[in-house]
Amino acid sequence: MYDGPELDRCAANHTALSPVSILKRVERVHPEMPAQIHGSIRRNWGEVAERCKRLASGLSKRGVGKGDTVALIAPNIPEALECALAVPMLGAVLNANNVRLDADTIAYILDHGESRVLLVDTEYAGLATEAVRQLGRDLLVVDIEDPEGPGGERIGALTYDDLLGEGDPDFPYTLPDDEWDALALNYTSGTTGRPKGVVYSHRGAWTNAVNNVVTWEMPHHPVYLWTLPLFHCNGWCFPWTITLLAGCHVFLRAPRADAIFEAFAEHGVTHLCGAPIIMSMIAEAAPEERRDFPQQVQMMTAAAPPPPTVMARMEEMGISITHVYGLTEVYGPAVVCAEKPAWRDLPLEERARLKSRQGVAYELQEDVLVLDPETGRPVPWDGKTMGEIAFRGNIVMKGYLKQPEETAKSFKDGWFWSGDLAVQHPDGYLEIRDRTKDVIISGGENISSIEVERAVHSHPAVSMAAVVAMPDEKWGEVPCAFVELADGATATEAELLEHARSRLAGFQRPKKVVFCELPKTSTGKLRKNELRDRAKAYVRSG
Repeated sequence: MYDGPELDRCAANHTALSPVSILKRVERVHPEMPAQIHGSIRRNWGEVAERCKRLASGLSKRGVGKGDTVALIAPNIPEALECALAVPMLGAVLNANNVRLDADTIAYILDHGESRVLLVDTEYAGLATEAVRQLGRDLLVVDIEDPEGPGGERIGALTYDDLLGEGDPDFPYTLPDDEWDALALNYTSGTTGRPKGVVYSHRGAWTNAVNNVVTWEMPHHPVYLWTLPLFHCNGWCFPWTITLLAGCHVFLRAPRADAIFEAFAEHGVTHLCGAPIIMSMIAEAAPEERRDFPQQVQMMTAAAPPPPTVMARMEEMGISITHVYGLTEVYGPAVVCAEKPAWRDLPLEERARLKSRQGVAYELQEDVLVLDPETGRPVPWDGKTMGEIAFRGNIVMKGYLKQPEETAKSFKDGWFWSGDLAVQHPDGYLEIRDRTKDVIISGGENISSIEVERAVHSHPAVSMAAVVAMPDEKWGEVPCAFVELADGATATEAELLEHARSRLAGFQRPKKVVFCELPKTSTGKLRKNELRDRAKAYVRSG
């Protein structure tokens, strides 16, 4: 009796879950509330909503529609937020790119994602020009001229402001036909060297945007400081989270200790996210860079576990740390080290140890478990037995663009397999012990070890190269290259580092080169576990 036609879904009782709904409500309810602070720029939500509608309309008049990819190269600026809010209005797909990538990788992404439009901050005009040249086809290039930026050459057919001027401030946007429609395309480094295109849905993005509110217990009208890159997993879905709460977005083109403290003091920042490098930047700030601030600040951090000493210093400053874990494939963080009330009475060292674990599933993620890769069954919750972290739920990507075999492999047995090895403790909290993909996470950025190895190996003196993560106090991890020279060949560490400089982005370059005979198994495979141990030993020995 519950399946009769009178109980069918209809327009009155069923709509797509989508971030597109979020701006409409904020514009209607809180148009006067502050929305953007960027240097001298101040805008409220009524003004931002109009700019977003103009942007969507301007793109539409230029032929952008459902399923078209709109690429972006920009730091944390208002225009990057507006793209996150406006591009989905068209049913188009936003491809926000890491500004630290090289031109060759950007060209590959533009080609693989079939971008119709490229919006680029003029600081990165040189990068974009070379990428478009390598792409070898025409696409609409739009220049973003940020008055708070360093400037740069105009290379596009029009500016961002010109595009807004072409748009209708009353553009009648709608929800997607299907909440499973693609909303964003994010590229992530893997072990193949070429990045994979991770496709997000409207449903997943909406779910994690709301999830951030629940997991972090966020109030209405937060003041959020953008130290996490907006291009990083679409800013962990916080562009939509902060907008949902009618909060204020405070932008920093690049994080600096003095600018962060100024934002705390001048703008009353209540929340920020970032890799441990941002925590260290705050904790180790020089006296002249610091400002007093009266409010409690909440910080969410991912990547390497927060060092207990840094965590203690942050808490003394009035900054509370929440440790999370995730991947691009799960919309950024989808696991949180949920702090239990009883932990607050524990000694700092014990509390830091518990909080440094990766944790448990976000409230709106269906499940996260450590599974045996061979059997697909959960490992014992003993804190000792290792398995692979697997996710299931609405906060999992649609799949990898144009890579059905990779998608099928990742979605084995009804789970998304992360490639990260972990244990699960008796209380259900998981803790990472190793990475099966050999990806190096440096300052929150993923680095493909194979890509770095290829760059080092391209030197004529190098016979073999293996790159592993080396612990680093500032960045968490950095690449360390172990090199076996060809017979009779000679090379210095400085020479190989300079060779890598011209072939890799700054964050990808090895920070140390060690010459040795590489350890191998009986079948000729490199023993990277031994090299990781040696890299750690170099750090300990100084």
